[in-house]
This record gives sequence, C-alpha cells and structure tokens, in this order.
Amino acid sequence: MNAKPDDRERLKHIIEAIDRIKKFTQGMSYQDFSKDEVTQFAIIKNFEIIGEASYHLTDELRKANPAVEWRKIMAFRHILVHDYYQINLEIVWKAKGNKLDELNGQIKDIMEKISSTY
Repeated sequence: MNAKPDDRERLKHIIEAIDRIKKFTQGMSYQDFSKDEVTQFAIIKNFEIIGEASYHLTDELRKANPAVEWRKIMAFRHILVHDYYQINLEIVWKAKGNKLDELNGQIKDIMEKISSTY
C-alpha cells in the first residue's frame, strides 16, 4: 500500500487540479459551461481535489500560510461533496474566475518556500 502524500505532494495535487480546471474551461463562456455536463463534473471534481488536498495538509503548513483561505476552500469542497444537490453552477464558475489565479500563486509560493527548507 502506498504511503499517504506529504504536504509537497498535496500542494502539487492542488496545482494540478487548478491547471486542469483552466485547461478544461479555456475559451469557454458561462453559457457554454452551463450546458456542458461533462465539463461541469470535471470542474467540480477538481475543486473537490483542491479542497481535499487542503484538508489533508498539516495544520502547521496551513497556520504558517494564513493568507490562503483554507477554511473557505475546505467548506466549498464540503458543499460540493455533501450538498451536491445544492450546487450552484454560477458560484462554481465565479470561483474558477475569481479565486484560482490567486490560489495558484499562493500555492506556488508555499511550494517554493518549503522546497528551500528541505
């Protein structure tokens, strides 16, 4: 059985999920997204990965990086997984547009910071 991923691996999973969300929605409008169930499921799944990876980061790492909205990220994942029947596609789309670039930069900064300490 494989060992659980460490913080670096989890951060890498977040970056990969962000990259997939961007790739899958490139050139797509909200109207396109709202009609494309396959892309909706792919984007939701990748947001779930971001939330799950964030949840499994060590408390130490999350506390050392308070600028990242860890609680909101994990709460969003909780809604997507447990309150799936209430998913608002407009909110998912806005999260993609308003939050991912900032999160991508923050996670890359954290990865750079922890790479220099190892």
